[in-house]
Amino acid sequence: MKKKVNHFELEVDEDTYAKILYFYKDSKEASPNEYIELFARGEGFTVSVYKRNKKGIRKAVWQGNEAVHEGKIFATPNDGFEEELEIISPAKPSYNPKMSLENQYPQIGSDEVGTGDFFGPICVCAAYVRESDLPRLKELGVTDSKLLSDEKILSIGPILIKEFHFSQISISNEKYNEVHPNNNMNMIKAKIHNQCLLNMKRKYPEAKVYLDQFAEPKTYFSYLKNEKEVVKDIVFSPKGELHFPSVALGSVIARYSFLLKMKAIGEKYQMEIPFGAGEEVDKFAKKFIERYGLDELRKIVKTNFANFKRLI
Repeated sequence: MKKKVNHFELEVDEDTYAKILYFYKDSKEASPNEYIELFARGEGFTVSVYKRNKKGIRKAVWQGNEAVHEGKIFATPNDGFEEELEIISPAKPSYNPKMSLENQYPQIGSDEVGTGDFFGPICVCAAYVRESDLPRLKELGVTDSKLLSDEKILSIGPILIKEFHFSQISISNEKYNEVHPNNNMNMIKAKIHNQCLLNMKRKYPEAKVYLDQFAEPKTYFSYLKNEKEVVKDIVFSPKGELHFPSVALGSVIARYSFLLKMKAIGEKYQMEIPFGAGEEVDKFAKKFIERYGLDELRKIVKTNFANFKRLI
């Protein structure tokens, strides 16, 4: 049996370091190691970026079951790895349809939110964009949802879902906790993305398909090997929402759905539910348990997160 590699190292230049910083900005954690500039945790991996050594070299190290898949997102052909992936130029504050030769219209783009939040669902959205839609998207300020305030998303969300075509699917925490033991986070995301893309591709078969890359293409399709129907002609791009307007639109609609669902949870329990998975979330979870109990908490959190393990 082939032993699974759970360690991946990469020397990173300034451009790649900037990509890594942006890519993991929502999952950063404090590190007690003074030599680590960035530490982040994801589903099945951790990443540590070390300060420059005496030779001026900065190194990034991924560890865990998904270490190799995750690290190769940032590897270039010159790094000597078998699978070559296109690395997009450093993140800019909004998408620019002219940045990539891949941009074709009409297009369908898919993105998700909620995967890094202890509380709340995972929301995926695939959206359809024609070239003639670009002025309207620019007018509304559509870009990567992480670059927009929640207030802005709540203000333009109702307009977007009325004016644009999309497929949005959410998985509740109860459902997520039910399926996660047999499906890791990326597998769950792949299946939801595929369903959203299928819904849109059936309606717009001529459209080019773009996906915000969260796994290597080979790995993504391996997650879907048991699905009856799979959208296969896909352009994968790290931080795709910064480069393709359809992915940016999907990102904002997904975030809008997530905000509405988080608001509904808060109204149900008469508490303001926090985002993310940091220390403040842990403090809130303890207060929630005091008021409603652990069994009730299970219904609205992702129980595979380290936050939950710290509570039991």
